[in-house]
Amino acid sequence: MPGGEALPMSKLVLLAPTNQVQELQTILLDRKTEHSDFVFYADRLMRLVVEEALNELPVTTVTVTTPTHCKYKGLEFARGNCGVSLCRSGEAMEIALRQCARSIRICKMLIGDEEKEGSLVESIHLPCHSQVLYARFTGDMCTRRVLLLYPILSTGQTVLKAISALMENNVKEENIYLVTLFAHPTSVTRISHRYPLITIVASKTEKAVPTNFAMKYFGTE
Repeated sequence: MPGGEALPMSKLVLLAPTNQVQELQTILLDRKTEHSDFVFYADRLMRLVVEEALNELPVTTVTVTTPTHCKYKGLEFARGNCGVSLCRSGEAMEIALRQCARSIRICKMLIGDEEKEGSLVESIHLPCHSQVLYARFTGDMCTRRVLLLYPILSTGQTVLKAISALMENNVKEENIYLVTLFAHPTSVTRISHRYPLITIVASKTEKAVPTNFAMKYFGTE
């Protein structure tokens, strides 16, 4: 860029690499992990990532009365949040979101060539040729903050198309929060260059992303 200015990049939020988080990541990346264990520990890690994503949402101050009739100044989330899960792997994250935000609306989207997420050979400059085959949104998407659920980012192509579809429905770029478990560094760069105002929340950036996540989680290997 002129003057040597750096390109704007999306905000990247990673879980603190505590012993617990690193153990969960290790189990999910181990090819020997059995299906039942994989689901159990994936659910745990997904909840931690969702909780971290919720920390990024705006809040308002509120005063409540305690059982001892004292006044307590606290916080509550601003209204207008929703989830969008990318079928099929994103649906695995819906339970974690429901556990953390009980009444949140969850929409769905199906991108046509999701299987291309397993390929890591594409250039960062290649356009996204995916198609939206199905989308179920609320009528007021343009006013909402969206938690976009997709557990594994390898090329990022599926997510790029999903973000494009959300913005075509007048969702503001800065109101999109991409929630994932493992993100290949190339996919983070690709998404950040295209959409610098979104927030990406992940447990870890990792080149060896488990591209078989959906099959392993749903037991269809």
